[in-house]
Amino acid sequence: MIHARSVSRRLLMACVVACAGALAACASMEPPAGIPPVKAFDVSRYEGRWYELARLDHSFERGMTDVSATYQRQPDGSVRVVNRGFVAAKNTWKEAVGKALFTGDEQTASLKVSFFGPFYGGYHVAALDPDYQWSVVVGPDRRYAWILARTPQLPADVQKQIVAKMQSLGIDTQALIWVSHSRTDPKP
Repeated sequence: MIHARSVSRRLLMACVVACAGALAACASMEPPAGIPPVKAFDVSRYEGRWYELARLDHSFERGMTDVSATYQRQPDGSVRVVNRGFVAAKNTWKEAVGKALFTGDEQTASLKVSFFGPFYGGYHVAALDPDYQWSVVVGPDRRYAWILARTPQLPADVQKQIVAKMQSLGIDTQALIWVSHSRTDPKP
């Protein structure tokens, strides 16, 4: 005779294993197929403040302007990530603090970042200016992409080259949202 408690435990364990597998598949740390991360990456040169010039639309940034990301290397090898942006509908600044970890060697610009405890998402630098003045970042797939720069604006010819690079990677550049930077962030 099979006990109901034993069946319940087995069913619960099967559900836990299935959910864990589904979460692992959804939260891939690998870059999208055909988009290799930058090699010879120097995190010390990447540190500091970057302005978000363009992004693909996602609910966690919807309606935000004046978005920036600041990266700071920590003694344990992780990277502190502070994302800030202005939410016009609420007339307030919003900030999220996270932690990034390299997924392999530190010379490959492939990291995983978390803003919510144990849940990580892929963060891959797919293109990078030799002087670390702009970068193209992608997430776990081509629906997540950003153009970051050290300044709130780039020359039109440079911006055009970056967009062409993104197109060559299969990113829908027609869907890019160009971010305005007109406010002074009270937290530099």
